[in-house]
Amino acid sequence: MPRFSVCVEMVFRPLPFVERLEAVARAGYDAFEFWNWQDKDLEAIEATSHRLGLAIAAFGVSGGTLMEAANHDAYVETTHRAAEWARRLGCPSLIVTTGNEVPGTPREVQFDVLQRGLERVARAAADGGVVAVLEPLNTKVDHAGYFLDHAVDAFRLVREINAPALRVLYDIYHMQIMDGDLIATIEANLDLISHFHVADVPGRHEPGTGEINYANVFRRIDAAGYVGFVGLEFRPSGDHAAALAAVRTLAA
Repeated sequence: MPRFSVCVEMVFRPLPFVERLEAVARAGYDAFEFWNWQDKDLEAIEATSHRLGLAIAAFGVSGGTLMEAANHDAYVETTHRAAEWARRLGCPSLIVTTGNEVPGTPREVQFDVLQRGLERVARAAADGGVVAVLEPLNTKVDHAGYFLDHAVDAFRLVREINAPALRVLYDIYHMQIMDGDLIATIEANLDLISHFHVADVPGRHEPGTGEINYANVFRRIDAAGYVGFVGLEFRPSGDHAAALAAVRTLAA
């Protein structure tokens, strides 16, 4: 069974933030993740996670856009500060998003700008002792205008930059919408993947509610030797604890 991490931005969202960690522990999970860090009480998160024995799998850099060179300095500085907190929290991964495409600019020019920014982000992550995980997102349903919307482009960037502190966050929900061919893509590129996100299609609900054969996907990820976290970043279709229990049953 994969090592799951509960995304408490979507699961247990009705609860106050720190109480969501209590709910994760009650549900029998041992790790969680979140999005922005700048708006969180990180000291409270640190104390509560230690008390409950919960690992923090990932959180977002939240540095704005990498598609504009003028923002690279700010993004890198934010990465440095996020990495300091990640190291303090024992968190191995920082989630990196690219920002939206720049209208009127050729795509290859935008790739060059993004690659230069990611090279600097990778160095900042390495300096902080963490891994930056680059996330492609779907542009058909949730993130219109986002630049990096295909996994092949994320893998291309990570291969070309060739930095151990830069890897891919492969979100199975987003990539089913954009590309399909999930298992073959995962198995061919597993050396470049350091984090997964899961939700079913359509609806972004828990695995088992849609078209993705998650039982098989989980088995194949395990069989391929993946040892990192699999983030449960879904919108529960009903009771949140029951949705988490269903995922565990599906993955058994």
